[in-house]
Amino acid sequence: MPEYTIILFWDDEASVWIAESQDLPGLILESESFDSLVEKVKEAVPELLEICGTDHTQIKLHFKAERLAVVA
Repeated sequence: MPEYTIILFWDDEASVWIAESQDLPGLILESESFDSLVEKVKEAVPELLEICGTDHTQIKLHFKAERLAVVA
């Protein structure tokens, strides 16, 4: 079963979470909610793989989140 790493990071300027993956070129999604973004990724990855001609019945997605906070 293939596994893909998805990096989720917070864009403070745009106030959105962004998802990207080096494993899946072309995957760039955003959402104001972390949970909503995870759901968007789960829907988009199988579609992206199908477009690329890769068909998998089961896929593992490894989510890694990053968020920088500056504290006074």
